[in-house]
Amino acid sequence: MNAVALAKTAYNTSSRAPLRTSRGTEYDAFAKVTHQLGRAQTTGFAVLAAALHENRRLWTLLAADVAEVGNGLPDDLRARIFYLAEFTADHSRKVLSGEEEVSILIEINTAVMRGLRQSGDAT
Repeated sequence: MNAVALAKTAYNTSSRAPLRTSRGTEYDAFAKVTHQLGRAQTTGFAVLAAALHENRRLWTLLAADVAEVGNGLPDDLRARIFYLAEFTADHSRKVLSGEEEVSILIEINTAVMRGLRQSGDAT
């Protein structure tokens, strides 16, 4: 194959993966864990515990990110995200102990996903 043919194939749009934005990555992470939480409602305790763990990991990462000094989000939004991370951790403990249902965590994640979609293309 000559250089011209290689150049044509290198820039062919069908051979390139679409570019991902950070919003798209966040949306996908929320979609994955929210699906796991939904599925866990009808399966055993082990699946529920694993889904809650993944959801808490996601929210812990978000909390750490918004706590960073260089985070570019507005302070009010950073505070709300941090609060939701704390709520998620507390509510997850209650779900595991049988005091609460997982549905509110699904609602929160779904609302965040809607916000990510509205704020820009998620892919």
